[in-house]
Amino acid sequence: MGRFSTEALPSGLLNWVAVWRRNFLAWKKVAPASLLGNLADPMIYIFGLGSGLGVMLGNVGGVSYSAFLAAGMVATSAMTASTFETIYATFARMRDHRTWEAMLYTKLTLGDIVLGEMAWAATKASIAGTAIGIVTATLAYSEWDSLIYVLPVIALTGLAFASLSMVVAALAPSYDYLVFYQSLVITPMLVLSGSVFPVDQLPPMLQRITHLLPLAHSIDLIRPAMLGHPVPDITLHLGALCLYIVLPFFVSIALLRRRLTQ
Repeated sequence: MGRFSTEALPSGLLNWVAVWRRNFLAWKKVAPASLLGNLADPMIYIFGLGSGLGVMLGNVGGVSYSAFLAAGMVATSAMTASTFETIYATFARMRDHRTWEAMLYTKLTLGDIVLGEMAWAATKASIAGTAIGIVTATLAYSEWDSLIYVLPVIALTGLAFASLSMVVAALAPSYDYLVFYQSLVITPMLVLSGSVFPVDQLPPMLQRITHLLPLAHSIDLIRPAMLGHPVPDITLHLGALCLYIVLPFFVSIALLRRRLTQ
């Protein structure tokens, strides 16, 4: 157990790949069920809210409400896939299955493991977000070539929420506490970030809060591209997502190091 207190940062550029590959091989056995679970919620929003509210609302921002909603669901699906992978599957590998403990007796460091877990969560986010993007393009809610642009943003979104969720996993004593993050952070963020209705419909104070949320930055990059509109403030949104990746990563490393040495 002595290695838990040393070499916390990544020890090499590609050591994390071993963790990613281990998770991928385990995921292949349950891939169909996993994909269905990741796609269910966004598809319900698209077909349920899109078909129902779309009739009453008409156009939103110059496009149909279904197209507006579908573009928001691409970012939302990346958020939920990455978050759930980290706060549940990663948490189980760390605490219950003791997979991390076994890895730490190899040449891998804690940083390698965390980076590999984040990369895997971002991979699942990319799969989920791309699948929703393909559905929206098939339904003519967006252009096919827009997927080329949004794929890197989907991956960045997955990394950002994996990094944030890793902090939660490091702090949570049990699964019961993870539900608080899902209910009190993720769900309100989905509502407030412009995924289901325009942010400018919110009160001014809530609008200012929304501009700080990672999902809002992701949607502001993905939606205009998918709807064929110019993307304003690209550098600002990309920089915000990168901050949400880097800062929580180092915080989670410190928290996990303390947790694993106790």
